Amino acid sequence: MSLISRLRAMLKRKTPANRVGARRPSAVARSADAPREDALRAKLIEDPNDIEAFKGLAELVRRRAAGAAPADPLTADQQPADRDRAADLAVWALAEEIAGNPRAWYALVELARLSLADDHEGAMRRLAGACEREHTGVAVAESVRMLREADLPGEALGLGVGHWSPRDHVVDAGVQVVRAALEAAAAPTA
Repeated sequence: MSLISRLRAMLKRKTPANRVGARRPSAVARSADAPREDALRAKLIEDPNDIEAFKGLAELVRRRAAGAAPADPLTADQQPADRDRAADLAVWALAEEIAGNPRAWYALVELARLSLADDHEGAMRRLAGACEREHTGVAVAESVRMLREADLPGEALGLGVGHWSPRDHVVDAGVQVVRAALEAAAAPTA
């Protein structure tokens, strides 16, 4: 098949070949949560920043991964730390999949939350990327809130001041930046 005929075939397709967030074909039996999961995935395909849909799907994925954690080969016991790590890895995979959509910013915030302890610089890059993808200030508010909840008010303030546009952004972005400033001022200096 020549290059021209391949291009024509691609242009004649009615649906895209790859839809970020759509269920991939699998040989694994469908779970009882499959209809709910499909509905949440459909919402995320339409709006990759639907926070409630993302949290619902993340909870399904987390619960499934925590139940299927590998057992300790010596005692056949499942370690709680292994379950938590498997659940976090499953949510990481989901967030990376959704973040493949160029409109998705909330998945980047979730990836930053998961990687903050192990890769601080990478987490800050992800948060900056989320703030750049979204133009109403909701991503700024969520990013600053996440850093404040992680007891990093200085980083939250730096990120907020660097990305907050008072004229263009929602009020909550400014509220979060001010709260970060107050918490950073009250934090003991090392």
